[in-house]
Amino acid sequence: MDLATIDYRTQDGVAHVRFARPEGANAVNPTFASDLKQVMLEIEFDDAVKAVSVTAEGKVFCAGGDLKEFNEAGEGLPRLATAMLGDFHAAIYKMNRIPKPFVAGVAGAAGGAGLSLMGAFDLVVSGESAKYTMAYTRAGVTPDGTSSYFIARHIGLRRMLDLTLTNRVLSAADAEQWGLINRVVADDEVDTATAELAASLAAGPSWALGMAKRVIYNGYERPLEEAAEFEGVTIAESMSRHDGQEGIAAFVEKRAPEFNGE
Repeated sequence: MDLATIDYRTQDGVAHVRFARPEGANAVNPTFASDLKQVMLEIEFDDAVKAVSVTAEGKVFCAGGDLKEFNEAGEGLPRLATAMLGDFHAAIYKMNRIPKPFVAGVAGAAGGAGLSLMGAFDLVVSGESAKYTMAYTRAGVTPDGTSSYFIARHIGLRRMLDLTLTNRVLSAADAEQWGLINRVVADDEVDTATAELAASLAAGPSWALGMAKRVIYNGYERPLEEAAEFEGVTIAESMSRHDGQEGIAAFVEKRAPEFNGE
């Protein structure tokens, strides 16, 4: 892939995605949005990838939209934003629908579109000094990046309104308490902890993990009966596969399971 703002490599079943425009605080612009969509397509169709680790270079995970570039667009900004969001949202849709776990490692800060993007990951590891803020209305604009869907579900409507209308800044401890992130580590351990978590998932029962992700998200979007039906169909299929049968046998026999991803 020809990527200008993201570094991408794979190793031992893990796709390592690293935002690589620290001089621009890894802000979202048309190039970044296009690169992110390309990366998601690569992950989707690479069967060797079982889990994904996403980190960033520099002091900021993602500062949000590239306001400098937006300002330079002048009257063409609405067109630029519409085209950019076509790619940015498409990348997030892909990330959510791909049946592989995505783990983000946030160091420094995630604001605006960076926070929105972070909210769409399956798991989030945070540095202890990281800060989180919506920031949109501070710039006189409204939220994007699927934040109204994911973040509102993570933290609840009342807290979502607080973040959005007041631009409140959350510490890592606050964000963990609110359910916005999963775990907090020392700042210098973020990259390692994120990669290790992704590696542990890649070594697990990958079909079951991917389908468990679908079951959970499906349950948010469907009526009770439809959610339960999908659960029943999926667990029955998992029990017909190697990893399901191996996991059950290993539990009964009091030994470590030997998963092969099938």
